[in-house]
Amino acid sequence: MLAWVFTFLIIAVIAAIFGFTGIAIGLVSIARVIFTIFLVLFVLSVIVHLSNGAK
Repeated sequence: MLAWVFTFLIIAVIAAIFGFTGIAIGLVSIARVIFTIFLVLFVLSVIVHLSNGAK
């Protein structure tokens, strides 16, 4: 999942360098959403792991 985030960010930076700001803004938004989903899933997996490990 993080690979997708970095892919979208790299494409956004390249698009911004060449002046395609609309595309860059869209790609950064997609990367931000995917990274947020990753963080939520990571925190949930840590909580589940800690709760199962305590038993």
